[in-house]
Amino acid sequence: MVFMSASWWQVLLVGALIGALIGMSGCQRTREVRPAKAVPVRLDGVLDLRLMSFNVRYENSEDWGQRAWRERVGGIVRMIRQQRPDCIGVQEALHGQAADLWSSLPDYEFFGVGRDDGRRDGEYSGIFYQHDRFQRDLADGGTFWLSDHPTEPGSKTWGNEIPRVAAWVRLVDRSTGRGFYLFNTHWDHRSQESRERAAKLIAMQIDHRKHLDEPVALVGDFNSVESNPAMTYLTGKVTSLVGSQEVWKNGLVNAYEIQHAGEKDRRTLHFWKGNRDGAVKVDHILVSRGATIESAEILSEIKPLVSDHFPVTARVLFSR
Repeated sequence: MVFMSASWWQVLLVGALIGALIGMSGCQRTREVRPAKAVPVRLDGVLDLRLMSFNVRYENSEDWGQRAWRERVGGIVRMIRQQRPDCIGVQEALHGQAADLWSSLPDYEFFGVGRDDGRRDGEYSGIFYQHDRFQRDLADGGTFWLSDHPTEPGSKTWGNEIPRVAAWVRLVDRSTGRGFYLFNTHWDHRSQESRERAAKLIAMQIDHRKHLDEPVALVGDFNSVESNPAMTYLTGKVTSLVGSQEVWKNGLVNAYEIQHAGEKDRRTLHFWKGNRDGAVKVDHILVSRGATIESAEILSEIKPLVSDHFPVTARVLFSR
């Protein structure tokens, strides 16, 4: 089962972006379209990925001073340029915010749609990826709604009061010729049933991807710590989920847990306080079993604060 093919939704998004980028106030939101540059061939065939997940905090009229989007966007762009992730899953970005980042990061292309209407309205759980290094498979990717009606834009049936989505792309690495899947999601902050059902739906979508031999990365703001049943299900543990004992046989591994098991201060949702005290780590990067986790970090040293969440990163290697 494959939900919401990217082939026509991406056409809608591109049209919406082009219409919005031209003539809008604020930062300049256009850029030159250029062909991909050549990249060195990696002879050992290792797929080496630097991943980031970042809840950018939606543009809120009640956020004043340094919390206002116009004050934060420059710091976000600088952070991304310094970190140079290959792929980024962003959450809570409204259309204008996605456009600001897209126009300010010419090395990246973007995929995503607004969760309210499947076009421009509402927050995006979007994906940025390095244009020169990756070729997006236009026939394999899309967006689905975390509900009983996953192809229906704006649908919400699991107790969440606002729509929740997951987006995915298949990218082909130009340096090795290998493909992989990147999923990005933002789960509900109140309904545990919604989170548990979201975990099952995303797992099902991963299990039904076209290229089952290719690795997967799942990033996002899960509004769940590692011990939440929805998260333990995604990592392949026997879990009491929506009323029954279940296990996902293709469970993923949590990159941060591999590197920092037992670390107490791992907060990512800091509510503008800027500290890591406590275990409220709700932003995660999960990858297919067999990956080598080279690093996994919480970027908590960025000042001034650029969001009420810290970005999280991981470098993972998939051998041939």
